[in-house]
Amino acid sequence: MLRLYGDNGKLNDNMLMHILSPYPEHRSALTDCQKLVQSGLRGRKAIVIYAYESVEFPTAAAINAFELLASDAVRLSGRATASFRGLIHPVHQSGVVAGWEITEK
Repeated sequence: MLRLYGDNGKLNDNMLMHILSPYPEHRSALTDCQKLVQSGLRGRKAIVIYAYESVEFPTAAAINAFELLASDAVRLSGRATASFRGLIHPVHQSGVVAGWEITEK
């Protein structure tokens, strides 16, 4: 999940760590890709990020950065996306869901 503001509307300064960190201790989307490929699980594997939009911090830059970093470690398919809006939450009202199939490089 990528949301640059918390439920209280305050900026969440460490949110990018949850998507982009290369350190396993942070359990990021980036390290999840590596764990999935190395898991030995049969079948197709994918990663999904859902991101809440804000005018001040568009999520496209973070998602592009994820693709750049992840493609260094795994093979990503083309990005599949779907937008959503109209949520009743006072802070998180719209966003995007992005997904990729991942395979070993």
